[in-house]
Amino acid sequence: MAAYHEEVDHGITTSYRKTIWRYFVCAVKEYGLINPGDRVAVCVSGGKDSFLLAKCMQLLQKHGSIPFELFFLSMDPGFSIEKRTSLEETAKALCIPIHIFETDIFTSIEAAKNSPCHVCASMRRGHLYKQAQMLGCNKIALGHHYDDVIETTMLSILYGGEFKTMMPKLRSRNFDGMQLIRPLYLVREEQVKSFTARYHIPVMSCACRITQSEDGGKRKKVKELIKDLKKSNPNVESCIFSSAQKVSLGAVLGWRQRDEGPFTSFIDVYDNQTGTI
Repeated sequence: MAAYHEEVDHGITTSYRKTIWRYFVCAVKEYGLINPGDRVAVCVSGGKDSFLLAKCMQLLQKHGSIPFELFFLSMDPGFSIEKRTSLEETAKALCIPIHIFETDIFTSIEAAKNSPCHVCASMRRGHLYKQAQMLGCNKIALGHHYDDVIETTMLSILYGGEFKTMMPKLRSRNFDGMQLIRPLYLVREEQVKSFTARYHIPVMSCACRITQSEDGGKRKKVKELIKDLKKSNPNVESCIFSSAQKVSLGAVLGWRQRDEGPFTSFIDVYDNQTGTI
């Protein structure tokens, strides 16, 4: 009888080959996420997405043609004993050799009056980059999926007043030579949920006391909006995703090359353009 982790591995490449594995491999190839000689730190938070990512990365290393090294980082931002134990036991059952390091992020964000989730995410990423760099890694891998991408796009439009999306890979501004990659970029959330439910993988929700005390939230509202729009337009999700790949600079009022770079207004280039609509 196969061990539990072997059953899970087999399921990814068989039962979920068309809905998870194929899209995972497609993202890795299409966006050039893994290169020969990479040392990748997979960030395992204890959530459903990170456990699936860890297993997919293990399978890619085992069966793929690109040689690369893997490390598995788990950050304890101030977990309760129960949550810490759950993370360790699940990782062990799935044969994921996690390295846990401790921080005081939960204590730090209690003083954040505005956007505590944004502050927490930034602090988490900084700690993960630092730990990964100490291990000699050049990349960290996060478990964001397709639904995260389209929700982030809508959040940017509706609450940020700008059009930008969640990228499949990014260069770190603060850690030289480090990159962030998102190998589950094309995998749907419903498939991640189906996978974890089928194999009874215990997953942790956000353990932050501040988040738990909030009612709703912007992302939840956007998720509900997309769900409602889908009733009249079944393709609304793919349209949102596609819009970030087909931006026409001739039909926007302004743009910038980098997040912190200067804006260019269409007026700045209008007089040098030829042709009419």
